Amino acid sequence: MTYVIAQPCVDVMDRACVEECPVDCIYEGGRSLYIHPDECVDCGACEPVCPVEAIFYEDDLPDEWVPYATDNADFFQKVLPGRDAPLGSPGGAMKIGPTGVDAPLVASQPPQGEN
Repeated sequence: MTYVIAQPCVDVMDRACVEECPVDCIYEGGRSLYIHPDECVDCGACEPVCPVEAIFYEDDLPDEWVPYATDNADFFQKVLPGRDAPLGSPGGAMKIGPTGVDAPLVASQPPQGEN
């Protein structure tokens, strides 16, 4: 099990969770942040600092956001537009920086918030 970042993060990306994560497992996409399911140590440090309450333990995801668990994994496991290979497990988000791409569910979302 792991923590998952859901819909409230789309187009917000506050990054307080990134600062709090002791293992650097929160990666930046184009419109959302993603927690690497294999690098996360399930410490929970990210969850209480999220100002938009977008982070959930996988078993506690509200029903409406359950698809974000798969989307979160797809960010690392699938070849996404703008990439020529899956991201895989690079061993820390700081090594690669912002990726500029998103998993399919996040990419398909209309713009969130004020325009």
